[in-house]
Amino acid sequence: MDNDRTSRSKRLLGEEGVRMLEGACVAVIGLGGVGSACAESLARAGVGRFLFVDKDVVEPSNINRQTIAFMSTIGQRKVDVMERMAQDINPDARIAKLHAFVLEETIDELLAPFERPSFIVDAVDTLTAKAAIAAYAERRGIPAVSAMGMANRSDPTALRFARLFATEGCPFCREMRKICRSRGIADMDVLYSTERPAKVHPVEGAARSEKTELGTHSYMPPVAGLMLAGYVVQHLLHPTQGASL
Repeated sequence: MDNDRTSRSKRLLGEEGVRMLEGACVAVIGLGGVGSACAESLARAGVGRFLFVDKDVVEPSNINRQTIAFMSTIGQRKVDVMERMAQDINPDARIAKLHAFVLEETIDELLAPFERPSFIVDAVDTLTAKAAIAAYAERRGIPAVSAMGMANRSDPTALRFARLFATEGCPFCREMRKICRSRGIADMDVLYSTERPAKVHPVEGAARSEKTELGTHSYMPPVAGLMLAGYVVQHLLHPTQGASL
């Protein structure tokens, strides 16, 4: 009967395409608004194996944009919520998870016990962690894509894929380029916004770590996550061609 979990995908991809996705392993590092939407879409696409990496728990402020954030999941580890969601979508999926922050000095040790991924999605927040992931992928020849900053943007049609050193007008990308130069990272595939970020004044008296100067629409991170999922799926289906930047 043409009504199972993969029936609509098979119409478009054929049996071989579905099998290719089932045989792939994708590491999604960072399960916030971008990463959780990407992971959900990849699970629905039929990717068969995952590594989910995040150290945070769900907080009330996550509810406006994160796929895994509900009143019922507040206080739960994001990797655990994402694992349950992915397996509810695809009970056959094999999921590994790592409740940890990715740091430059620990990334090799952290990821060593896990299967080599077919693709890495970087959806973390910090520039140094992004550089660590890019360097790790470069050393091992693993295709990867990185989401640049989505905060303080309103226009999803301004999102673009590019090589990092070809981006223009994005302050986040500019800082990322500086770090890549200092660490000898040749280049990296990114999803970024050409929209100039809005200026948001931080809350007076708030701790710097709270980042109250960063605001986020409900739709911007999930749109970015879905675009990343599409990019990954195209690469997995056409590994020699990849997804066009």
